[in-house]
Formats: sequence, structure tokens, C-alpha cells
Amino acid sequence: MVILNVDSVSKNFGGVKAVDNVSFKVEKGEIIGLIGPNGAGKTTLINLISGYYKPDSGKIVYNGVDITKMPPYKRAKLGISKTFQNPRLVPNMTASLNVTYAILGREDAKKMSLYEAAAEAIYYLDLVGLLQKRDILAQDLPLYELRLLELARALALRPKLLLIDEAMAGLNPGEAEKIRRIIINIQEQLNLTIIWIEHVLRLLMKTANRILVMHYGRLIAEGEPSKIAENPLVIEAYTGKRIAA
Repeated sequence: MVILNVDSVSKNFGGVKAVDNVSFKVEKGEIIGLIGPNGAGKTTLINLISGYYKPDSGKIVYNGVDITKMPPYKRAKLGISKTFQNPRLVPNMTASLNVTYAILGREDAKKMSLYEAAAEAIYYLDLVGLLQKRDILAQDLPLYELRLLELARALALRPKLLLIDEAMAGLNPGEAEKIRRIIINIQEQLNLTIIWIEHVLRLLMKTANRILVMHYGRLIAEGEPSKIAENPLVIEAYTGKRIAA
């Protein structure tokens, strides 16, 4: 079942084509890796799907609903949630409160008490391994735990489609592997569909079902990780060296 259909989507900033006529489909339950060199247009594409940007042309359909012009909060109600490259948390709130207020922002939480939302927040903190840090201020958490908290807050919106933007950025190899395992566990437990931008290609390649590769705003390759790793266009995009036929 196709959960997301991105059809000929483009986005320009001034004279720069950040996303240039990109089309692809995502099946329910897939983990899609979105890769490409810096400036390839990956984050812009994610922002078009989440609603932070609106495309200049093309169409985005989620679960059969045309969301092309829909604002982010309405997309969130439909089940689309996003993490950010730089965690957007309230620094002087505890981990628990950061997740609690995300829960209270949901459509189905209008009649939920603060106590009920806080109790649910414990579930998401436990899911990402932060239960013991629930009373620590976000500003006092190290980067690895901030990334987990950002993930917990995104999950608190109860998404069906989770957009992850560089969850491993700035982490050491051990922390990156822990993040990878946590995300796999979450995907299985919650039956999520995931589109995941990452520069730690080795870990993403062994996690994703399928890889999309962007370069200069265009989608230049799509397929299984093993085939993408050997694709001459992909190698050239990353190395800048033309590969002989």
C-alpha cells in the first residue's frame, strides 16, 4: 500500500532549484534512506513533505489525501511528524515536560489533563531509553540524549509517517549505532513508515529497505542499498570524480 506519493515536486529559492521535479512513492512500513552530498536538497524535500515549505509545482499525496497546500499542523493531525537536524526543544523544561506539551498539542488531547499527558510522556521517554532522565532539564542533556528527546517528542504526536533529519549528526560511532537500533525497534513496535536523511551512510545502508539519492535538487538514483552503493552516478556525486563506463 502506497502511503506517500511525491509527484513532480519542485521548490526554488531565488534562482536556486533546491528540489527539481522530484517524484517517488513510499510503501507503508518502509524505511527509506534519503542521501546525497551537502546541498543536494534533502532537507528541503523533507520540509515540503512536512509542510514547512510549499512546493512551487507538483503534488504530494498522503494516504490518498492531497496535502500539497496543507499547513504543517494539519499534516501532523493526519499522522506526519518530523525531527530536526538541530533539536528544537525548550531548554529550561525537563525532558518529561518537553514530551508532555507535544502530547497536549495533539487534536485528540484537547480533553486530556496535564497529569494524563505526563503519564503518556513516560511511555515515549521509555521507548527511546530516556526514562531515567525524565526530570533533567533539556539544556543539561548531552547531544546524544537531546537527539533521543527530539525523537520522543516527534513520536508523541503518534505519527504514521516519521521524517528523520540526521539523527546521528555529531555523535560518535557507538552512539550512532545505538540510535540506529532504537529507531529500528521503534519502527517495528509502532509500525511506522520512515523517511530518514543521514550522512552516516554505512549505518543507514544496513537499515533502510530502499535508498533515494539526491544531487543538485534532482533524484539521481533509487533502489536497494547494495545496488545504490555500486551506482556510478552516486559514486560520482559523492567523490566528484567521473566513473569510467
